[in-house]
Amino acid sequence: MNNMFLKLYIKFQDLKNSEQGQDLVEYALVVALIAFGAVTGMSTLATGINTAFSKISSTLAADL
Repeated sequence: MNNMFLKLYIKFQDLKNSEQGQDLVEYALVVALIAFGAVTGMSTLATGINTAFSKISSTLAADL
């Protein structure tokens, strides 16, 4: 069990010290930023769509 943790620790140290590890972290941050923006945009869009359908529903109910 300790051997497995040691190997994992060494692997993380290699990633941290290499340029590829830095690129991986940068890509992960970009993906996280895009995901955060998409979630924020989708919630705003969902609120707008809900409002539009509510207006349509009340207009149709008033006309019938």
